[in-house]
Amino acid sequence: MLKRSGTTSGTILQRVKFPALVALTALAAGLPLTLNPYWTAVFVSIGLGALLSLSLNVILGRAGIFNMGHAAFYAVGAYVTAILNTRFQVPVLWLLPVAGAASGLCALLVARPIIHLRGDYLLIVTVGIVEIVRIALINDVGGLTGGANGIFGIARPEIFGIRIRRDIQFYYLVWGAVALTVALFSRLDRSRVGRALSCIKEDDTAAEGCGIDVARYKLLAFGLGAFWAGMAGALFAAKMTIISPGSFTFWDSVLLFAAVTLGGGSQTGAVLGAFLVFGLPEIFRDFASARMLVFGLALMAMMVVRPQGLLPPALRRYDTRFITRGERAAGDGE
Repeated sequence: MLKRSGTTSGTILQRVKFPALVALTALAAGLPLTLNPYWTAVFVSIGLGALLSLSLNVILGRAGIFNMGHAAFYAVGAYVTAILNTRFQVPVLWLLPVAGAASGLCALLVARPIIHLRGDYLLIVTVGIVEIVRIALINDVGGLTGGANGIFGIARPEIFGIRIRRDIQFYYLVWGAVALTVALFSRLDRSRVGRALSCIKEDDTAAEGCGIDVARYKLLAFGLGAFWAGMAGALFAAKMTIISPGSFTFWDSVLLFAAVTLGGGSQTGAVLGAFLVFGLPEIFRDFASARMLVFGLALMAMMVVRPQGLLPPALRRYDTRFITRGERAAGDGE
């Protein structure tokens, strides 16, 4: 087993990162206290975008699976929450794992026959998935989805008897979920599963030659990403109290794909990409006629200047000096 290098530098980095993390947490906690209600609502939307970007990052950023249909799993989670809450009065927060499980199961069923596809071919199929889900919702499948009008009257979530209604309350709920997601997915990246997904992203043929079950790990990434997207859909349904098929379009999948691509595949990059993709259009809303043109040009420039993304995952480095020392010691013994 190779040892990780830079023990001293890693310790110094940890000492620097902890105060920075505390300062960033304090800044995020105090930010809504200085914002007006409009910008607080904007940051709630950015938080939901960050949650979705982190979920897609498992599929696209870590495993390298081209998925342009992530809004479909987002929609499944939102509609499962809306149906169970409005018809059976199940509390929204209790439905978070249920919505995630429904989206994850849907992703596994859809991905199983197409997981062997690669690149553009897989991308085209996932585009079809999000359109199929949208059309099914419009057609009011089983009389459950409400057709084009959607579902009304979704209850607000409650925590310890406190009903969450205001945007500032949703701010802390959503960004708390983002922080928890970053922590859990960071552990995933450092695990054996995370290393296997990284190998598959770099070269799935070589990964399979090393004994990695490529199809199994790709399905795992698909299911996990969809699970988290389903829970984000549940939070979205609780925030809006009304959902319709128009909230889950192909364009939403495009924006998520752009956020993860801009970020470069790391957890921090996915959150930063969400800020750029979902936050900047609001900042430049006064230039509504030209903001999408500027956004498109920025994406093109990014692909040329920095194709690896803004914050790609840091490369793992290992200390191999002990191997050299062992060889020298063996030579001296001879």
